[in-house]
Amino acid sequence: MPMSYARDYIDDLSRSGRCHFTTAEARDALSASPEAIRHALYRLGKEKLIAHPAHNFYVILKERYTRIWGCLPATEFIPALMEHLGLNYYAGLMTASDFHGASHQIPMVFQVMVERPRRMLRCGRIRVRFVVRKQLDHIPTENISLTRAPLPIVTSTPEATAIDLVGYAHRAAGIDNVATIITEMGERIDPDLLVKAAATAPVTWAQRLGHVMEYTGHGERAVPLKDYVKSQAKTVTPLQPGMPLQRIVDDGWKLDINHELDPDL
Repeated sequence: MPMSYARDYIDDLSRSGRCHFTTAEARDALSASPEAIRHALYRLGKEKLIAHPAHNFYVILKERYTRIWGCLPATEFIPALMEHLGLNYYAGLMTASDFHGASHQIPMVFQVMVERPRRMLRCGRIRVRFVVRKQLDHIPTENISLTRAPLPIVTSTPEATAIDLVGYAHRAAGIDNVATIITEMGERIDPDLLVKAAATAPVTWAQRLGHVMEYTGHGERAVPLKDYVKSQAKTVTPLQPGMPLQRIVDDGWKLDINHELDPDL
């Protein structure tokens, strides 16, 4: 099969607004043998015209990204990849907080919440880390359309993002960095929707988040959450898991303040 056929194929896709394709789609379009398709795709990859972030899934490189990243930004292919894999997902944690206005620290890894463990995805310099989230189908999400992304990205709402951040603080550079993020995105948190998001997670996450919100000046938005904690929390939990208790208790949140928050404000 002449290489020009394969180049014409990806050029046609790009002109139509598509930036991705699967091996099966290429095979159908080019009417060639599996061996010929593999060889053509390998050659396109060597010429840095396409990249291969996942099995049987390819992205068409744009010149402005090729030299620096060696792949498309994750925002431009994650929705299509997750559809190809047949996986429920949402962009979460620091990636979601960046979408919601907390741009103080731009995440270096694109974080995706999924139902089952998956290995980190590497494509050029792009890294996508998959984090397992229980009750994923019940997490409040929204679709965000970005200028260069061909498909909307499913991301957690500001309220669900805040809950996840304290629950997965170790995935967000620690509780102090979580406090920095909450400082920036706190104004976007709806008090009533926050309670609904908290119901999808252990109550200990709500306890910690409430203290963080009060510390960062968003306590008024956490008033309904405090009522929820009072009705649900049965025991005192530490602000920083894994550290010794200090016996300094915030009774409103049933929280042992075993760590003094130090956000980068």
